[in-house]
Amino acid sequence: MAALFSFRKSVPVAAAPPQEVPAPLGTIRVGMGQLLVEGGEPARNLARAVEQIAQAAAQKCDLVLLPETLDFAWTHPSALYEAQPIPGPFSDVLCQAAAEHGLYVCAGLTERAPDGRNYNAAILIDPQGQIIVKYHKINLLAVEQPFYAVGQTLNVVDTPLGKIGVNVCADNYLDGLPIGHTLARMGAEFIIAPASWTVDYSITEENDPYQEKWVKPFSILAKLYNVVVVSTTSVGYIVGGPYEGKKSVGCSLAVDAHGVQAQGTFNEFAGELVVADLNRPHRPERGTDIGLMLQRKGYRFDQLP
Repeated sequence: MAALFSFRKSVPVAAAPPQEVPAPLGTIRVGMGQLLVEGGEPARNLARAVEQIAQAAAQKCDLVLLPETLDFAWTHPSALYEAQPIPGPFSDVLCQAAAEHGLYVCAGLTERAPDGRNYNAAILIDPQGQIIVKYHKINLLAVEQPFYAVGQTLNVVDTPLGKIGVNVCADNYLDGLPIGHTLARMGAEFIIAPASWTVDYSITEENDPYQEKWVKPFSILAKLYNVVVVSTTSVGYIVGGPYEGKKSVGCSLAVDAHGVQAQGTFNEFAGELVVADLNRPHRPERGTDIGLMLQRKGYRFDQLP
């Protein structure tokens, strides 16, 4: 699947002429909250999340984006027994912080659904503290499938900041790009994604593996559709679960049709708020007009590799 999307898009997207990108509609200020997430420590993790929300408000951010499953950490075994509903006590903490500071908050949490299943969830909260999007991760890695059920819905919401679509981490892998394609087809101007990017403990800044893994798929979506893709990831060593001993190393990204606009530090200790002023893209095409635009850029709908 990865080869399919790489083959279809990499060459024509790079060749798209600059005049294909319309003038922006304005700018929004986004805080990418690279958060230390400790496995099985929701109270401490949520306290740090609230601190970063306050930092983002102090720097006049319109929206702060926090990592994936910031309550228990990604695939931590405690989530199987201690996950909470949404709305629930963990989401309430974030909703209260959003309302107190008057900004949008997007964060990843583990949700215990009424039927007893867990989901790798992301919520978008408005400045009044209301959850306006709840999303369940679709492109689950094999290693996380014992922990979370597969999501079944996608949403784009209209806000004063623009049209915002939400997904999670590996939904933006090359083999998961149909999810981003669909959000773009639904009119998203911004695709925002809580994430928990991990590498082996021996990986350092000198051999950053993220160019092909993250910058490339983000750029494909950004250049094809003139959307902004933003993803924030956690930092710290992983304790517990199938990835124990690996580490999350930051390197949060914001990419638009012109390239990488902001990037967090690549380091397992790089807990930081990265503030980026991002242009709101103008996306006039709707429906089949999007297909015509893609054809002008050389996208082929009728070929297999």
